[in-house]
Amino acid sequence: MRTTHLEIDSIVDELRVLRVASLERRNRHDRPPRLPSRKILASVTEGLSAALFPNRLGSSELADEGIDHYVGHLLNMTLRELMVQIQHELHYNSGLEILSSKDREHSVLITQAFAKKLPEIRQLLDSDIKAAYEGDPAARNVDEVLVCYPGIMAMIHYRLAHELYGLGVSLIARMMSEIAHSVTGIEIHPGAQIGASFFIDHGTGVVIGETSIIGQNVRLYQAVTLGAKRFPVDENGALVKGNLRHPIVEDDVVIYAGATILGRITIGKGSTIGGNVWLTRSVPPGSNISQAQTRHEVFEGGAGI
Repeated sequence: MRTTHLEIDSIVDELRVLRVASLERRNRHDRPPRLPSRKILASVTEGLSAALFPNRLGSSELADEGIDHYVGHLLNMTLRELMVQIQHELHYNSGLEILSSKDREHSVLITQAFAKKLPEIRQLLDSDIKAAYEGDPAARNVDEVLVCYPGIMAMIHYRLAHELYGLGVSLIARMMSEIAHSVTGIEIHPGAQIGASFFIDHGTGVVIGETSIIGQNVRLYQAVTLGAKRFPVDENGALVKGNLRHPIVEDDVVIYAGATILGRITIGKGSTIGGNVWLTRSVPPGSNISQAQTRHEVFEGGAGI
């Protein structure tokens, strides 16, 4: 089919007009800076995952004596790719026509600081994997957990992204987290704070908001939401950004499938939140919250009947 039959030229013209207008509204008309590449960041995350777990997520041809060389080569290549993506984000944020020497130097410092955190990230992930193995009777060994469980994939992405978020490259961090989200159905904002030994079982539909704080040895099941209760606006009607709006979940808490926990409330240490519970109030340590308890509160003294 000839392109003239589809009127491609006129479509290209209309798209150009819309594109230019959009760039002008954002003051990006003159040589708009490149954004980090989602495709490259997916490759970077895969490379970092392989460096952290070379025997299971790396090359299948590795011999014991060659592992350190493999990890070193992979890190050297992957971190350099990451540094370029960091430069793109810093350049984009600056609004300058070209990347400044200051931002170039900053990208090196961010990459170095991130690289030094990788052993700590590996330790945290080991605790997550152990928690999954010990918390799921269907898990036969820790290797199965690492290579099969979507919750562990999401946590690898989250733990890497969280460090980058803290180092000031929030767009790259968000992109890394959303890559896992698109594959696993688990959405963890990289700004959330999650302690060691965290286990998401099954996983699909889990949402963990930006300002959530989760302690150690916490377990979530599928379709759990740690979300915001309301979204305040400023005097101009725009959403207020950055306020503390998500739950605090203390150590040793279990939250079962479908539970929705909203607002800056605290779930006390050692509590159990039952399936499909809707919770917008804090509960003390050791609480056991179920749907039946929620109905009892609603209808106490005949209210609501």
